[in-house]
Amino acid sequence: MSRARLAAPLVLALLTACSILPKAETPHIYTLPAAPGARPASPAPVGWALRIAAPNAPRALDNSRIAVVPESNTITVYGGARWADTSPHLVRERLADAFRDTGRVAAISTDDSNLAADYELGGGLAAFQTEYVGGKPEVVIRYDAVLASTRKHQIVGSRRFEVHEPVDGKEVPRVVEAFGRAMDKVSADVVGWTLQAVPGK
Repeated sequence: MSRARLAAPLVLALLTACSILPKAETPHIYTLPAAPGARPASPAPVGWALRIAAPNAPRALDNSRIAVVPESNTITVYGGARWADTSPHLVRERLADAFRDTGRVAAISTDDSNLAADYELGGGLAAFQTEYVGGKPEVVIRYDAVLASTRKHQIVGSRRFEVHEPVDGKEVPRVVEAFGRAMDKVSADVVGWTLQAVPGK
């Protein structure tokens, strides 16, 4: 029997096998929604520059998957869904936008640019997930903020910010909306605390 006759059934078998393989997952990519910022009519600008660093996070959160805790001590992710960036970077960018919206801090940068600044806001992201309480989902964000003077290499202040935001349904788009509302609340609290914590304002 010729090689061509032997090869033909093999090629056909390979083509048939390829046709039954599962298709690659095409996840939905979500940005973190935000409410429009309310800029004060006559903001009093501060005289210092602020650098915002992406918070440290455990491996389960330091990625672009949307985390969910269906029961105690168990963390998983929503299938077919991703954030547009990692969770720590989403938090950093939202905080930076919140400071810009106030009009108080004109000189704002992030640790991506590594520009000189008088103060740096960093810390840790202990929770950025959906949790089920009594069978109902709620978004939980727990951010441990650390504000430091870059000139003196001293901590100016630290504080834990925690928000629990109910989810209107269990679908991923509703979960994403709840993340946006929760992060709006965290951002507003962090901005207010930071502006009060800096000595001399």
